[in-house]
Amino acid sequence: MSQVLDTPPPTQASADDDLAALAARHGLSVSGARPSLPEYVRQLWARRHFITAFATAKLTAQYSQAKLGQIWQVMNPLLNAAVYYFIFGVLLGTSRGVPDYIPFLVTGVFIWTFTQSSIMAGTRAISGNLGLVRALHFPRAALPISFCLQQLQQLLFSMTALVVIILSFGIPVTPRWLLALPALVLQSVFNAGVSMIMARWGAKTPDIAQLMPFVLRTWMYVSGVMWSISKLTKKDHLPHIVTVLLETNPAAVYIDLMRYALIHSFHGKQLPPHVWAAATGWALLAGIGGFIYFWKAEETYGRG
Repeated sequence: MSQVLDTPPPTQASADDDLAALAARHGLSVSGARPSLPEYVRQLWARRHFITAFATAKLTAQYSQAKLGQIWQVMNPLLNAAVYYFIFGVLLGTSRGVPDYIPFLVTGVFIWTFTQSSIMAGTRAISGNLGLVRALHFPRAALPISFCLQQLQQLLFSMTALVVIILSFGIPVTPRWLLALPALVLQSVFNAGVSMIMARWGAKTPDIAQLMPFVLRTWMYVSGVMWSISKLTKKDHLPHIVTVLLETNPAAVYIDLMRYALIHSFHGKQLPPHVWAAATGWALLAGIGGFIYFWKAEETYGRG
């Protein structure tokens, strides 16, 4: 009798251990548990066909209700470029001293739009697709990556208009055009990494999606989309730290690389120092860091 009274009741921890042992004995595992990083990469690669199909379907459906349809993929950045040309090129005079200003501006608008749209889509990748996240089991990183792929497809589609504009201004086709490919690859990796970071933040705090347009608009104004960073940084009145920040701004780096590749009058002296190292570094930092950061919260997406 005293032995029974002296036996302490089972604690919650011991009960949980017993349940865990029982589940393991019958081959059960935690639903939605985060896999290891190598396993997560393998799962993501196994769904590569889903990622490309999802991106293509979203791109096709984006303008399905508009009468002009997919033409808006080209018209939207061109109309933005026309507005910026009137305000900055004509009224504010930022076109003075910039050769081939219209190709310069249109290239900046197109490349910036790729980054802007990828980040905005990534911010809503989880919070805007909760039904899909809760209904199906798949690596959640597939969503922000597929949205970035969608924006890349849209950029490639609209690049035909950019090429026409460049050629219409008498800019020749040179071997430098081949540099556009590695520049786009690096920018795509950077965009995907930042999108995954924003997807995790947006999943936890959906209000971030309302704040991002203001952040991105500010980022656009300091990225040399409508004006020449190299022309500004040659002036002595800027503090050195401001010059370094402007030149190493990742959006500005990718815009300048694309301008250098496509516009003959945009010389190598206008590129910031070590531009390819900076472009590669930003891509690796954002791509790898963003992927790991997103993976660490894998089991929380769609909960609550």
